[in-house]
Amino acid sequence: MTEVPVGTAPAVDDPALAATPVVPPTAGVADEPAVVLTDVSKVYGDASNAVHALDEVTLSAAPGEFVCLLGASGCGKSTLLNILAGLDRPSRGTCEVRGRTGLMFQESALFPWLTVQGNVDLALKLRKVPKDERRVRVADLLETVNLSEFAKKRPHELSGGMRQRVALARALAQDADVLLMDEPFGALDAMTRDVLHDELERLWTEQHLTVVFVTHNVREAVRLGDRVVLLSSRPGHVIAEFDVEQDRPRRIDSPAIATQAAEITDRLKEEVRRHADD
Repeated sequence: MTEVPVGTAPAVDDPALAATPVVPPTAGVADEPAVVLTDVSKVYGDASNAVHALDEVTLSAAPGEFVCLLGASGCGKSTLLNILAGLDRPSRGTCEVRGRTGLMFQESALFPWLTVQGNVDLALKLRKVPKDERRVRVADLLETVNLSEFAKKRPHELSGGMRQRVALARALAQDADVLLMDEPFGALDAMTRDVLHDELERLWTEQHLTVVFVTHNVREAVRLGDRVVLLSSRPGHVIAEFDVEQDRPRRIDSPAIATQAAEITDRLKEEVRRHADD
C-alpha cells in the first residue's frame, strides 16, 4: 500500500507483468487533467438550517484514470459526483470536466414501458442523433455489454445485473469521455458484481474512459481503481489518497487486494472514530 500526499500523480501499473494482461488506458499523457475540482465547497440551506456537505475539496483525475471515492455515509460523495455531472453547483470553488460526461446511478432507473433497446435509444434521441444512426449505435452498444439477444425485453424481464448493463450502455450512449458512477453495483449479489467488475474494466480499457467511481465497498475500490481517494466525514474533504499498484487483471479475493483494503479500512475507521468523538 502506498499512501501519497494529496495531488500526487498515481503510478501506472505495468500490464506486461500480468499473466493475462489487461492494458489500461494511458493515464496522464495529456497536458491537462480530465477532471479538476479546486477548493469546492457545498452548503445546502442557510443560517441555522445550513448543511455543509463538502469543504474545500481539491481533486483531479488524469485522462484514462480510474479514481474511486470512499468515505462514510453522508460524507458528500454523491454530492461531489452530482457537481461533476453538472446536476448541482458548488457554493464555492470551481469544477471543470473536459469532455462529455455519462452518469450511472445505484439503481438502473430504466423506463419500464420501454424495451432494452428503447431505453438505450432514448439517450441517443435526446442528443438528436438521426434515426438510422441510432439503430446502428444501439446495436453496437448492446453488443458491447453482451445484451444483443435481450434487445426486445423490458426491464422487469431482466435480472438486476442485466438491468445495470442496460444502464451502462445508456451511459455510454452519451459518448462519454468521463464516466461518473454512483455505487452502481451496490445492490447486486457478490457473483454478479464480480462479473460486472470485469465488464467495466474491459469497457474502460477499450473506450479509454476516465472513470470516477463512488463506492462504500473498500475491496471494490481497490479491485477497480488506479487510485482510491478517501473523504472525511461531513463536511467531506480529501484526507488521503492511495495508489493501487497491483497488476491487472485483479481478483477481488486476492491477498494483495485484501491487504490494501484492510489498510484503507483502518484509515477509514480512524476517521469515523474521530468524527464520533467530535
